[in-house]
Amino acid sequence: MPKILKVKNINKCIGCFECMIACSSLNFRSHTLTKSAIRVKTKGGLQSKFAAVICVGCTEPPCAEACPTEALTPRLGGGVLFNPTRCIGCEKCVPACIVGAITMDRDAKKPIICKQCGACVQVCPHDCLAMEEV
Repeated sequence: MPKILKVKNINKCIGCFECMIACSSLNFRSHTLTKSAIRVKTKGGLQSKFAAVICVGCTEPPCAEACPTEALTPRLGGGVLFNPTRCIGCEKCVPACIVGAITMDRDAKKPIICKQCGACVQVCPHDCLAMEEV
């Protein structure tokens, strides 16, 4: 059964960025936060709580609809599959994402797309994220 990444309890987040490093390391063989499909950021203010920007696993993903080359195709259970060889780097998927979860890899000129792999979930020390069956 397919699984989708969910924010389980963001109030426990301490901003360690382990989720971002795991994603970047596994998917891009890099240890930079800019190559992560998950982004943890501060909400600002005196409380300094955190928010996680993640792919929400749309069942009819607008990012795939916006892709002129079908480099993004709907994934069973939600989200998308990314075929980098079909991608022309047009960036149409970036504004199409309803939650702003897609960013561009400026080196590769390709979008950074969540694969729903769960690497971020496995390393979170406070159980803030989860992979849930759909």
